[in-house]
Amino acid sequence: MKATEILMEEHRVIERVLNALEKAAQAVAEGASWEARFFLDAADFVRGFADGCHHKKEENVLFTTMSTCGVAVAGGPIGVMLAEHEEGRQYIRALRAAAERWQAGDEAARPAVAENALNYVALLRQHILKENNVLFPMAAQVIPVEEQDQVAERFEHVEHEETGEGVHEKYLALAEKLLREAGL
Repeated sequence: MKATEILMEEHRVIERVLNALEKAAQAVAEGASWEARFFLDAADFVRGFADGCHHKKEENVLFTTMSTCGVAVAGGPIGVMLAEHEEGRQYIRALRAAAERWQAGDEAARPAVAENALNYVALLRQHILKENNVLFPMAAQVIPVEEQDQVAERFEHVEHEETGEGVHEKYLALAEKLLREAGL
């Protein structure tokens, strides 16, 4: 499997969780009953899988390889992706903080939970479209074929050595739990 195919497969998992997060956030925004724990679990998924595993592969392997192959970081698509990764981290930090307040009994935190979740969902959906349709095809063009296999091998290193053995599977299970809880 090509390196970008691995990332696109991970995007599909992330998109399914975005659907669950959106459903829950819309329900909360409309005043429906929902558990704050769901949003804390969603933030854990994002921190551990989307950011900790997936974005680490992009930032530490794919983007650096593309840069080595001549793609500019500043002012180009890589710079945009990095800025969006950071924007997403800010939404998730705010989501987690609001969900913790809500779980501690502060019902006034519910709107902030919904708002940050929905902003994150909107950002990530557009971000994934850009990566799948612009950045990844660009990577396939600029990274020599023989080097693409090395990128995929370095993804394996990130997953097993840096992220940790079994962590990917743990977050896939959490994704399934979130989908069940959202009725998807």
